[in-house]
Amino acid sequence: MRILFVMEKRINAGSVQGAADYVRAADVLGHTIALYGCPDPNFPTLRFSSDVDSFDYAVFIIESDLGWMSGLRLPRLLAALPRERRAVLDADGMYNRRIMIDGYDRNHARDESCEKWRTSLQLLASKILQPTPSPLEPDVMPLLFYGYDPASELKADHSPAKRFDVAHVGHNWWRWRELDTKLLPAIERIRSSIGEICFRGLWWDGAPPWAAALGLETAFYADAERLRRLRIRVEAPVPYTEVIAAMSQARVNLMTQRPLFRRLGIITSKYFEVFCADTIPLVMLDPDQAEAVYGPAGRELALDGDVEEKLQQALSHPERYRELVHEVRAHLTTHHCYEKRVQELVAALEAGAP
Repeated sequence: MRILFVMEKRINAGSVQGAADYVRAADVLGHTIALYGCPDPNFPTLRFSSDVDSFDYAVFIIESDLGWMSGLRLPRLLAALPRERRAVLDADGMYNRRIMIDGYDRNHARDESCEKWRTSLQLLASKILQPTPSPLEPDVMPLLFYGYDPASELKADHSPAKRFDVAHVGHNWWRWRELDTKLLPAIERIRSSIGEICFRGLWWDGAPPWAAALGLETAFYADAERLRRLRIRVEAPVPYTEVIAAMSQARVNLMTQRPLFRRLGIITSKYFEVFCADTIPLVMLDPDQAEAVYGPAGRELALDGDVEEKLQQALSHPERYRELVHEVRAHLTTHHCYEKRVQELVAALEAGAP
C-alpha cells in the first residue's frame, strides 16, 4: 500500500519524528509512506512526494490547527484521492464535542469552534482516527499511531556524569497546573538533595505574544519567578532529531500529559521517545494507564502519590530503576514497534466505517 501523509512540518514540535519512523517501518514491510510536499533539507529523515495520483490513501495528521492547510494545493489533492480514500488522524481530540477539564484545559473554547472543526474534518475524510484505545465519539476509530523504535535506543551509560539530575523535555502547553500542584511542591521539599534541573522547550519563560488575542493565556501560563526560586533552568527546544539525545543528558526525565489528553486517553510520541533515551523516565500518569501502555514495570515508573519519594528513589537507586526501564523497553518493542503500527494503519484504512 502507498500512503501519503499530509501534515504541518514543525522542526521542534508535533509528529514529524513519528512520520519518519513510519517511512522507515513501511519500507521494511513492503509498503511506501511519504509526506506530501517537496524535499526539505530541514527534515532529512523524511521522504517527500507531490505525485498524489500514485498513492492509494492520504492521511491528514491534524494537531490543534487547520490554518496551515490553506497553503496546500488542496483541490488537486482532494480530486486525486476521493473522500473514501482519505483519513484524518485527530491527534489532539479536536473532533470531540467540547470538553472542559476542571475549568482549565479544553479542546474548544466555544461550541461554534467545535462545530467548525467537526464539519471540516468530516468533509476532509471518510474516517476519523484518534490515538487512543477508547475514543469517546462513536464515529471515531482507535489507532494509537505513535510507537516505539528500538533502533533509536541509546544504551544505558552507568556513568553518573550527566548535565542534569532531572529534566523535562517538552513545551509548556496546558502543563502548568499539574506541575504547580504536584511536581513543584515535591521538588521544593527535597530541592537541597537534587542537583541541576532543566525544563527544555517553548514557553516556560512566558506566553507567546499572540496568546492573548486567541484567549490562550492560561494554556501557556508559567510562573517564571517560581522556577527561578527552585533553581530550575529553562533552555530552548531542540529539533526532532535531537530530542532523545537531549533527554539523555539527565539522570531522570519527567513525562507529563495535559489534562485533556488524560481524559481522552490520547497517546503521544513522548510516551515512547523518553524510553529510547539513556535516562530513567518517570511518567506523570495514573498507574493503571502506565501499566496499560508500558506493561507491569510501567506501574512502578508512574509518578503518582508520593512524588518526592519516587524522585528520591530514582536518583538514589538508579540500578533498580534501570532494570524497570529494561523491562519496559522489551514490552514496547513487542507491543508498540512501528512495524506493528504500520500494519494497524493499513488495516484501519482498509476497514469499513466504524
